[in-house]
Amino acid sequence: MRRLIAFLVGLPLVLAATDLATAQKPQNPFAHKPTIEITVLFPAGSSADVTARLLADGMSKELGTNVIVVNRPGAGGAIGYRHVAAQKPDGTALVWNSNSISTTFHSGSLPFDYKSFVAVAQVLTESPVVAVKSDAKWKSLKDLIADGKARPKAITIGNSGVGSHTHISSVALFKPAGVEAVDVPFGAAQVVPSLLGGQVDAVVQLPASLAQYVKSKQVRFLAALVASRDPAFPDVPTAREQGFDVTLEAWRGIAAPTGTPVATVAALELAIRNTVASNEFVQACERLGARPAFLPGGQFSALIAKEDGYLAKLIGEIGLKKK
Repeated sequence: MRRLIAFLVGLPLVLAATDLATAQKPQNPFAHKPTIEITVLFPAGSSADVTARLLADGMSKELGTNVIVVNRPGAGGAIGYRHVAAQKPDGTALVWNSNSISTTFHSGSLPFDYKSFVAVAQVLTESPVVAVKSDAKWKSLKDLIADGKARPKAITIGNSGVGSHTHISSVALFKPAGVEAVDVPFGAAQVVPSLLGGQVDAVVQLPASLAQYVKSKQVRFLAALVASRDPAFPDVPTAREQGFDVTLEAWRGIAAPTGTPVATVAALELAIRNTVASNEFVQACERLGARPAFLPGGQFSALIAKEDGYLAKLIGEIGLKKK
């Protein structure tokens, strides 16, 4: 009898503790949503595509939900941004965001700016590089620029589309150096094949799309457009070392349409944090020449806003700002 009374007296406390534990356990906002879609702004095989698929695999495991990549290329990223901005803000439509949110807007390809999205988390950074075929006559960036100055409009430089980060990086390098280069915009997946096929003399690209060709000695890097040498390819000098003060590090992260619930953004941010910290993700990035660089949403948002001001000024200076 005493045991029964003790049990009955203690039962409400047990139930209350159970209810409290349940209340404190974070709810998974994706429990009843079978698929999360990450829009990649460039084609399959591009640097953006390869790195996004690494992230999607990790997020799928973290969230217990299928996370897929859908390529929506075109207009330097503007087509993909337009699509995601128009979706329901419930966390199932995400964009593999990059510096291109600012370059496409300020160059006139996109009618809205970064404020149409909420920054979820930064994932990684990459170093734009100037690359040529291994048998090219130019052995350094200085050689390429000297030749370009001596032969106006003779050097062709491939990039990933008008308004893309690689396009802005290319113009920011060659125009102030006094080179009248011919910019050749491609879909991102066509840039490297065009270099290998001899349709262009050089390209400005991100390392992930070039890694296998550097390894097979088909392509050489002449310069990295960042402040200091990239640990992934320490033998490649920066443009600054060669006398050309251009630093335009590329970042990538996840953004969602403005209005996405705070709890949903927090769940996504945590899944990204854990994925980026995983050995699998870190090692894959190393092979591609990318650098894991997680930033939570608040810091990522501040970075985007700061860089937007810088890119607006730069795009105006190099004559690509929308009229």
